[in-house]
Amino acid sequence: MQPRPAKLWGVKNPIDQGRRPGFTHTVLLTAVAMLAFAANSLLCRMALGEGLIDAASFTSARVISGAVTLSLILLPRWRMQGRAPVDWRAAAMLFTYMAFFSFAYLSLSAGTGALLLFGAVQLTMFVVALRSGEPFPALSWAGLGLAVSGLIYLVSPGVTAPDPLGAALMTVAGIAWGVYSLLGKTASDPLAATANNFIFSVPLVILVSLLFLDDLHFTRQGLALAVTSGSIASGLGYVIWYAALKGLPATRAATVQLSVPVIAAIGGVILLSEQVTLRLVLASVATLGGIALVLMQRSAKDK
Repeated sequence: MQPRPAKLWGVKNPIDQGRRPGFTHTVLLTAVAMLAFAANSLLCRMALGEGLIDAASFTSARVISGAVTLSLILLPRWRMQGRAPVDWRAAAMLFTYMAFFSFAYLSLSAGTGALLLFGAVQLTMFVVALRSGEPFPALSWAGLGLAVSGLIYLVSPGVTAPDPLGAALMTVAGIAWGVYSLLGKTASDPLAATANNFIFSVPLVILVSLLFLDDLHFTRQGLALAVTSGSIASGLGYVIWYAALKGLPATRAATVQLSVPVIAAIGGVILLSEQVTLRLVLASVATLGGIALVLMQRSAKDK
């Protein structure tokens, strides 16, 4: 989504702290991280879809609990080495992702939201790569076109189309996360940068809560879901993902995240009784398949 700001959607960890994990360890860490990322969609939809908490309060609780969790993990290191300066652009992008993500899930299903988010993140990064002069072979262009077509089909008018406002909000969230990831490429310590960005996002989410004070409502269950999203699915999820990245090549790290929208959709069916429409299935095949084509071409080029 980063801090290197946490670049969650598929870039190699620029530092290698400690011994690289073995294959089995890497697979386990990766699987847990993907479940955590998908859980954010499920937890948010569970809380907002049932009206257990308002979107602004969910965002505030998620960011604050994530900031506390990451600060506790990094406190020993900060005491010894001090904290690096915050990148305000990255903090602003993290805040934008968090806020728009929550408000989008007022109307989107877990699977639809995750697909829109993931698609927007990857397409943002592909567009930046193109503008920077990275060559795209014909198959990559075909994959890019397929992915865009899948997203267009998903949001095109129809009985089973997602709410337009929710789709637009989640697209903005995905673009913000993609920019956040790109800003984090040069960070020497991505986990510490992530913690910094969470901390400096706290005043911004509190401001949003004040702006939407008339909508304020929450239950203990709603707060628990938001805190779980922030502290476990986000905070600890990032820690686990950075550990997994030590054993994953960059392109494979991006490819494995193709599983997140699928996990979210399956979780939505099992836990939230959501319906998987033919539109979502076809859009997922086109979008995720197209992105996979681009990533495979990148992988082949890097060998």
